[in-house]
Amino acid sequence: MSLYCRVIQLSDLSEISQFEQEKLVQNIADENERTFHSWSARWRPEALEHYLPMGWSFLARDTETASPHSTEGTLVGYFLAQPFLFMDSQTQTLWVEHLNYSTLQARDELCDLAQRLSREKHFQRVLFPNVPGIANSITTMKSESWQPSVFSVKTTKS
Repeated sequence: MSLYCRVIQLSDLSEISQFEQEKLVQNIADENERTFHSWSARWRPEALEHYLPMGWSFLARDTETASPHSTEGTLVGYFLAQPFLFMDSQTQTLWVEHLNYSTLQARDELCDLAQRLSREKHFQRVLFPNVPGIANSITTMKSESWQPSVFSVKTTKS
């Protein structure tokens, strides 16, 4: 598989939503449960509309599936990210809010891309979601658990 990565554009929003909906169908059998899950998903429309214009979110495509009339192939993964300035004593941190993929190669390439991009832009660190698939991908990056000494207080009703 040959991958091509690029910044996600607002025009990619519907394709990303479809990618996520297809993954939901694979993982959650009940249609109502899928609907409930999508309301609070990290990829819900308002989240995508927030992250995509920032220019820090990337997608990966399998170029081997590209049609002769297009340079891009099938969507195989993406991440949503934004920079945090002056957080936890660091000048610049890239926060990866969500990463989803359909191949391990896409997962690894996207994690590597987030780290390389952050180095090129002189960020001090990248924060990835603590989920098993991503943890497997970043072990060679000498990752460590991030545990800031802060308390979280909800401002909404529970």
